[in-house]
Amino acid sequence: MQSPRPSAATASAAAISLRGVEKRFGDRWAVRDLDLEIPRGSLCGVLGPNGAGKSTTIRMVLSILYPDAGEIRVLGADALSAKARIGYLPEERGLYRTMRVGEYLGYIARLKGAPRHGLASRIQHWLGRIDLADVYKRRCQELSKGMQQKVQFLAAVIHEPELLILDEPFSGLDPVNAVVLDRLVSELHAEGRTILLCTHVMHQAEKICDRVVLIHRGAKRLDATLPEIRQRFDPRSVRYEPLAIDGELRARLARLSGVAAVTPSRTGAAFELTLEQGRDRQVLLRELLELGPARAIELSRVTLEEVFVRVVRESEGADAASQAKEELERAQGS
Repeated sequence: MQSPRPSAATASAAAISLRGVEKRFGDRWAVRDLDLEIPRGSLCGVLGPNGAGKSTTIRMVLSILYPDAGEIRVLGADALSAKARIGYLPEERGLYRTMRVGEYLGYIARLKGAPRHGLASRIQHWLGRIDLADVYKRRCQELSKGMQQKVQFLAAVIHEPELLILDEPFSGLDPVNAVVLDRLVSELHAEGRTILLCTHVMHQAEKICDRVVLIHRGAKRLDATLPEIRQRFDPRSVRYEPLAIDGELRARLARLSGVAAVTPSRTGAAFELTLEQGRDRQVLLRELLELGPARAIELSRVTLEEVFVRVVRESEGADAASQAKEELERAQGS
């Protein structure tokens, strides 16, 4: 579901607009003919495996790198003109390790143009929001790795930017700190900020993003809202786990309205019922309930990982899709 190339008028109303952007490193394409529009106030995930071109795209948006071709607009101008209104968390983390946390965050905030008046109390407030209220006077090097990562996140938001760009923000975080960061990103979005989230951790993006862009080998493969994605890639299936299974159950399930296939689970304790195209799953749900008590009856929902592999298969073929799946699995396990 590709979006049309944005017009100049539409681009000026977007937080970020890229038209025909390209970038090469030697003979390797990092980004190819990329059109991208991030509406103001949205929380957009730019997703793909490592090496897909996500970080290169972000660095061009921020004018850290310059494109070989194409046009980039950020908050109606360019990133250098709008830098005080942008927060950026790079993939490569870094702190002034000997500085105290409050001193470090105050220094970063002033670099971004934040007023000195009330800055210390504002820093304390933000530290409290990430469960680090007691580290204001501690040196950065004294913090655990997870604490340091959260402080670096605060360095990106301490000046309360209009646009927040996060490159692999969940990388290396333990589950507890990932939940804290997840919550704070959602809160910032609810406050009206535009957030661009670049990650290979697709299940995290699926939970919080309202729009998703999938990139593979430097090219955009999908650009749509989550509801649009779910409608287009609806797996048309229902998972049914009965309380008891007899020898006739699978045949009875196959005779239910619109059922095209019945697939047992690996353990044999549940079944995946695939519907014929155009059939209503609600009718099937009612018929399953009439069969008697069940442990679980669930509408299947496609994951972003499955969508990614499918769109790569459609655009690049089965071999590329298989490789993309391996790349994703490798990245998720890293």
